[in-house]
Amino acid sequence: MKFLIALLMIPFCAFSQTRDVDSIFQDKGEVYFSFHAESIEQLNTISGLVSIDHGSTLEQAHAYANQKEFLAFLDLDVKYTIEEKPGFTFKDLNMLLSLDQKQMNDWDFYPSYEVYVEMMYAFEEQYPELCKVSSIGTSVNGRELLVAKITDQIDEEEGEPRLLYTSSMHGDEITGYVLSLRLIDYLLTNYNSDTRVTEIVNNIEIWINPLANPDGAYTNDNSTVYGAMRYNANWVDLNRNYPDPEDGDHPDGNSYQDETLAFMAFADSCEFDISSNFHAGAAVANYPWDTWSQYPADYDWWTLVMHEYADLAQDNSNSNYFNSFDDGVTNGYDWYEVNGGRQDYMNYEKHCREFTLELSDSKTPPGSQLPYFWDANYNSFLAYLEQSSYGLHGVVTDSISGEPIAAHVVIEGHDADNSDVFTHLPMGDYHRYLASGSYDVTFSAEGYQSKTIASTAILSSTTTVLDVQLAPSAVGLDESLRNAISIYPQPASEFIQIDACPNDVTEILLIDSSGKLVKRISTNHKSSIYISRDQLPSGSYILDFQSDNYGFQKAILLH
Repeated sequence: MKFLIALLMIPFCAFSQTRDVDSIFQDKGEVYFSFHAESIEQLNTISGLVSIDHGSTLEQAHAYANQKEFLAFLDLDVKYTIEEKPGFTFKDLNMLLSLDQKQMNDWDFYPSYEVYVEMMYAFEEQYPELCKVSSIGTSVNGRELLVAKITDQIDEEEGEPRLLYTSSMHGDEITGYVLSLRLIDYLLTNYNSDTRVTEIVNNIEIWINPLANPDGAYTNDNSTVYGAMRYNANWVDLNRNYPDPEDGDHPDGNSYQDETLAFMAFADSCEFDISSNFHAGAAVANYPWDTWSQYPADYDWWTLVMHEYADLAQDNSNSNYFNSFDDGVTNGYDWYEVNGGRQDYMNYEKHCREFTLELSDSKTPPGSQLPYFWDANYNSFLAYLEQSSYGLHGVVTDSISGEPIAAHVVIEGHDADNSDVFTHLPMGDYHRYLASGSYDVTFSAEGYQSKTIASTAILSSTTTVLDVQLAPSAVGLDESLRNAISIYPQPASEFIQIDACPNDVTEILLIDSSGKLVKRISTNHKSSIYISRDQLPSGSYILDFQSDNYGFQKAILLH
């Protein structure tokens, strides 16, 4: 009888629980709640079901959930309290509804959506030689996802490092939204009058996306960010919606959102070297990884650069700012596990260096507080921009033609979890960020001989330039023909003598040990070729035989 009663109660309890959840989500698509976690393991388990808030501790954890996620959380039988959403914390946020309404130099406001769009394009209109604004796509509700590109040669490829700042993929975390707009203005208005700013703009290709989730920020209407929500218009957390290094595609169980797809296409097209995404809910610099426990290959570089950011923020603020965790710095997984985050996607899938920047304990602080956060952070923003120019940089080219190569750059015995990098075409430039040390660097490309530069010295926060030429690999010629060729670099002779050269070889390229082209010799389809040794020092050389159908190489040593 007791067993029968228990069976009868199961569907009733499930129905009762669903009914309670239906009432919670009656007029909203996300809920904000708090709970106590018994251990970091339990917190990480819960993080796999709902979106843990960045200000969480075991004693007082906060989280967001849509209805499906919240039902999964309820199955854990953890006590919780429904809380007021952070977007409703301050009603008087000081909205700017017209660019003509007040002076821009106050920067103590949040713009309406229309003013935001107008402001972005006004930057381009006022500084067309330095700034170009474009849309990388639209949100679920059709709002623009805008980016500003800032550099001194706006329409030219210069082989410069490419840095991205992006903010507010959580719609209610908007401190960085206004700070990003102000950073654009600061870089443009101070160019050619401030030496530091001028050097940054001249040497870095800068991209800034102030608002990555406009539907979340302007949930109620375009005139106010009051009531802003974390999720997008489909009630999906965009910072759980990316491919994950450990959990693969769709770790949150949702399709990739419009905003996610737009950003992934944008990252594919721009191939960023270094980046940061801005959040709020704490004040800390969060470095990879979020999804698993191992530290990144460049742990020493990350901790150096993160502490530089935090130290500058402390120096330019009061004593209570950026002083939590490890002096304002934390490893993501050490804090709590996040799967499907943008930071890990950029580091793993795109071989970029991205960290998550938490700018304020309050997610949506009053506009009157925004100048304080600017004063505290803008020197740190500039320092991270400057870090993009430090480390190991260079160009990889074909040793014969001089054309740029799509090459792979690996730090031997060091790289792990996709920390290796690739060159960017059309310039063939690469940018590898490293802490002080001596590194063996290998350059490789399809159709070329790999080259390792041993004991490459790197000094933190300085720039090392290493340009490399790769020689083409030997391909295509029948081995018997290749072996039939005789080369006589006689010590007493003034010539290098080549016998039995195939008739379809059109020219021979003489390349020294550094990969530099020394001589280009036309064969005139002769089987015996003589190359003058005039002004050729002793050493190792490559003879590169060129044909319309194949190419091959033979090494020689001149005494």
